[in-house]
Amino acid sequence: MSEAFDPTRWRPASFLPEEDARDPALLFVVAVLCFLACLTAMGVIAGDRAAQGWAGQLTGEATVIVRARGGETPDAAAARAAETLAAVPGVNEARALEKEKAYALVKPWLGDVGDLDDLPVPRLVAVGLDRKAPASAAALEKALKGHGLDAVVDDHSVWIKDIRNAAGVVRWTAATLLVLIAGAAAAVVAFATRAGLAARRDVVEVLHLTGAEDGQISNLFELRFARVAAVAGAAGAGAAALLGAILRLLGGGQGITPALPIAWVDLVAVLPCPLLAALVAAVAARVTARRLIQRL
Repeated sequence: MSEAFDPTRWRPASFLPEEDARDPALLFVVAVLCFLACLTAMGVIAGDRAAQGWAGQLTGEATVIVRARGGETPDAAAARAAETLAAVPGVNEARALEKEKAYALVKPWLGDVGDLDDLPVPRLVAVGLDRKAPASAAALEKALKGHGLDAVVDDHSVWIKDIRNAAGVVRWTAATLLVLIAGAAAAVVAFATRAGLAARRDVVEVLHLTGAEDGQISNLFELRFARVAAVAGAAGAGAAALLGAILRLLGGGQGITPALPIAWVDLVAVLPCPLLAALVAAVAARVTARRLIQRL
């Protein structure tokens, strides 16, 4: 006697199978792309922090090169310059550096010189500026000339400009890399969508004949690949966060190096990755599926 038909045991077959032989490869590729994107984002944040810190330090300081005149000794000229600059509004501190520090700066250029005291090596004065209302280079030079001092003021503006330009280049380069990575992920998903539709062309034609709209069919691929990309994005983001944490622990208080000070808060940058990966995959699958369905 045959078994009676039980309608509760019947389940409609899915247009797209729950698992596909291409899914592991797709997961791996998207996860790697997300991993690289997260590392790029954390690197940019850390590099920008370092650039801002360097620019802030240079903005609050100035260096004055003092040359002795007449019978005045270099040390006396530097001391007088420091006293003059300390009285300028916008200057917090002015300190003449020891002659050994001045000698250490010129030795790499002069080579092994036995006695630098015979050379007219200028002295340096380190000037600490008020960060809220710093004195300008013109004001410092005016005060020095008013006291008859032969000095050159370096407010580090050239270095600050170079640092900010370099930070801007890094930001734009990282943005370009992120766009390229997103484009690569979209291309991979588009290829997988194309392959999936090609394998189910007959089914698509039958669905059309039964009245299914293009949007209904493309939504199946859109949701499928968005889910796959979200899982891969979470895996790639998790791996990037783990690597960032390891580098933070190995680097101590300054991250990897002072040039790339990764902070714990930088790891939060990986959180949007799964959502963005799903969004890119959904858009790529939707556009590709609709174009192919219209051709079919």
